[in-house]
Amino acid sequence: MPTAQKIIVATLAGLAIAIAGTRAPARTLLKNLCRVKGQEENTLQGYGLVVGLKGTGDSAASAPTVRMLAQVLQLMGSPVGKRGPLELKEDVKNVALVLVTATVPAAGARQGDAIDCVVSSAGGAKSLTGGQLFMTPLVGPRVDSERIYAFAQGAIHLDNDATPTAAKVFKGCRLEEDFFNPFVKDNKFTLVLNKNKADFQVAQDVADLINGQLGSQSQESTGLAHAIDQVNIVVTLPPQYKERPVWFISQVLSLPILDPQTEARVVINEKAGSVVVSGDVEIGEVTITHKNMVIDLGGQALQGGPAPSKFVSAQTGPAPSPKLKALTETLNSLKTPPADVIEIIKGLERAGKLHATLIIE
Repeated sequence: MPTAQKIIVATLAGLAIAIAGTRAPARTLLKNLCRVKGQEENTLQGYGLVVGLKGTGDSAASAPTVRMLAQVLQLMGSPVGKRGPLELKEDVKNVALVLVTATVPAAGARQGDAIDCVVSSAGGAKSLTGGQLFMTPLVGPRVDSERIYAFAQGAIHLDNDATPTAAKVFKGCRLEEDFFNPFVKDNKFTLVLNKNKADFQVAQDVADLINGQLGSQSQESTGLAHAIDQVNIVVTLPPQYKERPVWFISQVLSLPILDPQTEARVVINEKAGSVVVSGDVEIGEVTITHKNMVIDLGGQALQGGPAPSKFVSAQTGPAPSPKLKALTETLNSLKTPPADVIEIIKGLERAGKLHATLIIE
């Protein structure tokens, strides 16, 4: 073994993190963990034309663009002549067929409200720069829907020069319908846990919290709230709030709750080189050999080989299984590159020694 190569031994068996002082358990409001079912976004869509382009539109061979342009002229009272859509082939380069989408906020919206819309080329246009979205009717997400919910039009604004065929029209979508999202059905509403908080125990804790804090207002012995799975908690409105559901729901969402203990997770972003570890992630006994490091997580001395030029001990005495957080802190103290830390964690997961869910982004 070359003398220039260093062997670093970090004994982490039985590792425990010493916590100075006593800290109060972290709390948050229930509204930070969940939402009320029915408060979802709605997507509107439609096909339209962007006009006013400087020769960067669709090609003359684009039949859908020519056909739609002919339909627009027909609606505007200027139908094409005897040659039909063929008359428009020379001018189609200044026009682009586009898909227009708009997202109505989860809280709903009223008729006359203006929201942003996204415009994307659906043909062979090279660029939408300098274009104007011609008035476009938008329908609902169902394919068979013919009901017009909004009209979109306005000046095109590119998101970035790298993608000149995608753009926005700020406040370009005017709603023609009210969007009220009902959230109470059969005198009940449902709380939906955020996807990163979804857990059977968390759902039960939320139900217990509501029953413990507001259950006295219920006429049922079983309580107001019932967790039906790891995501949904059904809550019954007390009789006195049937006409004022918003007031009661605001009370529920304002309840303080201890920071929920979901399953242990490790989130890795390889592009950014970041590792996010929850403090309760444990690792099993294993010996890791990576480049110039030998890390013993089993508490047994290494046999043979030259004496290590650097010895790092993070052991604090007998304790439960070592924590991944402590391993990463030790690796960082040894100035281990992020890419190497990520590879070690992935190796732990493949060896079955990472007692957590590994999420790679």
